[in-house]
Amino acid sequence: MALKERLQADLKDAMKGSRSNEVGVLRMVLSAIHNKQIEKGNDLDDAGIESVLMSEAKKRKEAALAFDTGGRVELAENERAELSILEKYLPKAISAEEVQKEVGRIIAEGKFTEFGPAMKAVMAVLRGKADSSVIQSAVKEALNGNGGKNSL
Repeated sequence: MALKERLQADLKDAMKGSRSNEVGVLRMVLSAIHNKQIEKGNDLDDAGIESVLMSEAKKRKEAALAFDTGGRVELAENERAELSILEKYLPKAISAEEVQKEVGRIIAEGKFTEFGPAMKAVMAVLRGKADSSVIQSAVKEALNGNGGKNSL
């Protein structure tokens, strides 16, 4: 079953089960997918839909952090609840150790010494498999550890 079909089926189930929070999140993400399809001018494949899901998940993480900082615990918890619903549809993230190993391998194979080209090559392989901030840190560490120049 394609990811969009799964989202739509889960929305129907959530509506039948009167799970209003889940209904709201799934409607929001299906709307975001629809808007992205209009923007692109064609249907999205599963990778495109995952990209939309990752973007929405990132928004929830940032909002939860902002609410925590502002002392709005109940709103932060709501954002985390929405995030947990979105995470059901995202691929499992690899660990930081696995990211470091993969980054090291990619940088060694490509003999990268500068941040930009290294990051581009790494993201081509790891996009969607780990948080981009973890990947960025691993690339910086690998380049600095290899004695390469880090052109930020």
